[in-house]
Amino acid sequence: QVQLVESGGGLVQAGGSLRLSCAASRSIFSFNAMGWYRQAPGKQRELVASITSGDNINYADSVKGRFTISRDNAKNTVYLQMNSLKPEDTADYYCNARRITFKEYNYWGQGTQVTVSS
Repeated sequence: QVQLVESGGGLVQAGGSLRLSCAASRSIFSFNAMGWYRQAPGKQRELVASITSGDNINYADSVKGRFTISRDNAKNTVYLQMNSLKPEDTADYYCNARRITFKEYNYWGQGTQVTVSS
């Protein structure tokens, strides 16, 4: 069983920064990709950023230039550095880990709330 534990959410003013962390209960080398998703009230969950085991990184257009995804393999942790936050970044942020063998497995954290005030 894989556990993903997010931390680092909170309340911040527009223009501020937060760093989210996602600690995995097993080596993140075992995952083909890890990523951050978010879900705002009344909206669908959307991909924010992802990083593959080969270090290919992808960002949603809305966060390019402001957010940075990274990982620390020794700590089995993935980070999301969020700068220049906007009120529209307000959402619950979820960590995802994907493993593909004969089928695709997706694991999710419990989420951490980010609120950006104007």
